[in-house]
Amino acid sequence: MQKTEVARGPRSRSGSATDNVVDTSSPQSQARRRFLRRGVVLAGATVASATGIAAARAQRLEISQSNLEMGRIIEPTAYGMPSKFEAQVSRRRTDVFVNKQNWSDWSMTPLQHQLGIVTPNGLFFERHHAGVPDIDPDKHQLVIHGMVKQPLKFSMSDLMRYPSVSKIFFLECSGNGLADWTKAASTTVQQSHGLLSCAQWTGVPVSALLDEAGSDPAAKWVLFEGADGSAHARSIPIEKVMADTLLVYGQNGERLRPEQGYPLRVLIPGWEGNVSVKWVRRIKVSDQPWHLRSETARYTDPMPEGKWRQFSFVMECKSVITRPSGGMKLTGPGVYPIEGFAWSGNGTIKAVDVTVDGGKTWREAALEEPVLDRCLTRFRYVWDWDGGPAKIASRAVDSGGYVQPTVAEIAKARALVGFVQHHNGIFPWSVSQAGEVKNAIA
Repeated sequence: MQKTEVARGPRSRSGSATDNVVDTSSPQSQARRRFLRRGVVLAGATVASATGIAAARAQRLEISQSNLEMGRIIEPTAYGMPSKFEAQVSRRRTDVFVNKQNWSDWSMTPLQHQLGIVTPNGLFFERHHAGVPDIDPDKHQLVIHGMVKQPLKFSMSDLMRYPSVSKIFFLECSGNGLADWTKAASTTVQQSHGLLSCAQWTGVPVSALLDEAGSDPAAKWVLFEGADGSAHARSIPIEKVMADTLLVYGQNGERLRPEQGYPLRVLIPGWEGNVSVKWVRRIKVSDQPWHLRSETARYTDPMPEGKWRQFSFVMECKSVITRPSGGMKLTGPGVYPIEGFAWSGNGTIKAVDVTVDGGKTWREAALEEPVLDRCLTRFRYVWDWDGGPAKIASRAVDSGGYVQPTVAEIAKARALVGFVQHHNGIFPWSVSQAGEVKNAIA
C-alpha cells in the first residue's frame, strides 16, 4: 500500500481540520526521508568509528590546542557561568519603545537561543514597575488578613517549614507582542515574543495558608501586594487562588533571583505575568475586587464602542517559530528544521500546524515530549526550502480545542488601538531568495 501524508486545511474553532491526501512524491515527504537518511548515515558513521572500520577517517582529526594545555583552574566558591563564546545569549531591553528611565521597563528572553522548555534563571524575562528591591530574607514578612478568622504573619523560615511542591509553568507578560499587531516593528523573536519564559517553581500552595487562616465563606477575591517601590498589587478571584496559586521561593533548583521576586513571589499558572506579584508581603481577603490602577488604567483591553475589557487574566493558546526567525539567514536551498514553542494558559498543547506559503496550506508539526499543562511545548517541522521567497508561521491548538487565531480574527472582537495587550495572533516570518528572515506582519 502506498504511504500517504496529510496536508492540513484551515482548522475550525473546535480544532478539526480539512484533510487533503497527497502521495509520497511530495517535496515534504522527500525532505523528511532525506533528513532521516542523513541522520542514519551520521549514526552509522559513529558506530563505524567505534568499531574501527572508519579508523582512517578518524586519524585525520587534528589535535586541538585544548588537548595540549591545562584548562582553567577549578573555582569551588564561584557561581557557574556560561562559556565566553555564548556572550551573545543575553536578555535585552526593547528596541521598539524608547524608554528614558530605568525603573519601569522590560528585559526579554532570547527565545532564538533557548534549547529546551526551561529558561535559565539568568535569561528569564524581567518586568519591573519601580526597579528591583534588595530584600533581606531574614527580615521579610508576609501577612494574611481581611476576611479570615485568624490573621497570620509569616517569616521566610516559617514558610519554608510547610510541605513544598515543584511545578513547571510558563510565565508570559500580557504585553508580549504588543508592538507587532498591525506592522512589523520587532526585528527578532526576542523582541517580538521575549516576554515569555518557563521554569520549575518551588513553593507552598496559597490554599494551605488560607485554610489555616480560615477564609470567610463569603470571600470572593484575594489581594496580593508587593514590597517594591510601586507596591504593585492585583485582585485575584479566590477560586483561582485556592485551585493552583503558589507562593514560590525557588526557581529552577535555586532561590529566586532578586529580579524575579526574591525572597518570595506569587505564581498564578496560565495567567498574565503581572498578577504573579513579586516580593509579595501582603495577602488580603475580601468579598470584592479592589479596582486598583493596575486593574483600571493598566492591564485592560480596548473593546469596540469605547468599552474596555477588565480582568482578562488568561494567556490564551499561542505559538511562534524561533528557528528560523528574524535576523537569521538560511545558507542556501535544502532541508531545514522549522522549530518553535507553543503554550496555552488553558491546558496542554494538542497540535501545532506550520505553513510555508503564508497560510494557503498547513501541515502538522511534531511535538516534542514532555507536553505539560501550561508549559512551553517544543515543535518541529522538516522543511525542504527550494530557495524561493516563503512566508512561514505556526498555529497551535490546545486541549480545549481552541485554535490560535489570526490578528484579523482578533480584530473582529477587540479594538486594536492604543496600548493593546494579549496578542496571541499567528505570527509570520518572511524568507527572501537570499535566505534572509524578517518580520512579515503586514
